[in-house]
Amino acid sequence: MADSTHSHTHSHGSPLLKRLGGIWTVIAAIPLMLAVLDPAQIWPTVEFALRALLHTSVFIIFAVLAVGYLKATGAETLLARAFEGRTTRMIVLAAAMGGLSPFCSCEVIPFIAALLAVGAPLAAVMAFWLASPLMDPAMFLITAGTLGTGFAVAKTVAAITIGMLGGFATHALSGSALFADPLKQKQNSCSSCCGGGAQAFQGKPVWKFWPDPDRRAIFRETVTENALFLGKWLLLAYMIEALMLHYVPADTIAGFLGGDGLKPILLGALVGAPAYLNGYAAVPLVDSLLQQGMSDGAAMSFVIAGGISCIPAAIAVWALVKPRVFAAYVGYAVIGSILAGLTWNLIA
Repeated sequence: MADSTHSHTHSHGSPLLKRLGGIWTVIAAIPLMLAVLDPAQIWPTVEFALRALLHTSVFIIFAVLAVGYLKATGAETLLARAFEGRTTRMIVLAAAMGGLSPFCSCEVIPFIAALLAVGAPLAAVMAFWLASPLMDPAMFLITAGTLGTGFAVAKTVAAITIGMLGGFATHALSGSALFADPLKQKQNSCSSCCGGGAQAFQGKPVWKFWPDPDRRAIFRETVTENALFLGKWLLLAYMIEALMLHYVPADTIAGFLGGDGLKPILLGALVGAPAYLNGYAAVPLVDSLLQQGMSDGAAMSFVIAGGISCIPAAIAVWALVKPRVFAAYVGYAVIGSILAGLTWNLIA
């Protein structure tokens, strides 16, 4: 599961266009800004963005269809199985499910709150929370199409590994004051954006969903909303990428985030953590930074640190646990991103 800024199919009643309006406004503002500051750059920027979007369209189509299928079948019910059995088994499965499932952090808040309230190990929840913002089927396809399959696979492995490292570290320290009584308060309900809550994770998947009209409706709505979601963020990112390639000197990026060693990786993590708002938009921006001299390790640390600590994912954690537990979550993110960057730098 990646990036919890996804639109939710059964969310509050605000119109879809209203929810999308802010990003479309920014997209429209870029050509208008160029019309005032540099008119000759309007068409090159728009053309670059449209060509890039067309290039990744096959990945977008496959991704939204895959997510629509998983939602319509109720495959999120499989997530509950990661929190059954021995703690060590829970940690491994929770990290894997978090890194591979296509469900957003907001959607699982009531589910996680219920697990914590009834005594599910914080270590397994931590493993899930660390891995979940980093990767999902759609994110994998977009990343592979832009940054290469190797980068996408490495990020997936990093997501699951960081989840397990954080989970096992939390398990080892479970008796300490740091992780004692982690829940802020018992969560009886969630905001309307969370959809069906814990009930969404009950029952069994219905893999042949199309005979059911309600499930067909879920499929249509999920595909539409995810297509618009991915389209708007990627279009914005490609426009920003075009501006960066044209206006930002490559030697500036290379001097700041290029080269070998720990420094660019550390800077990538420190820059990525506060600057990152959306995982899908980050992909083309990282591609642009790599073209301008960013090191491979810094790119990996940027997407890992930014993905875990991005506002939507962080809010999901902050909403449920006490500040000291949240601080551990952020600490795991930074340490894990640096280790992932160092490893990818050696491999790449």
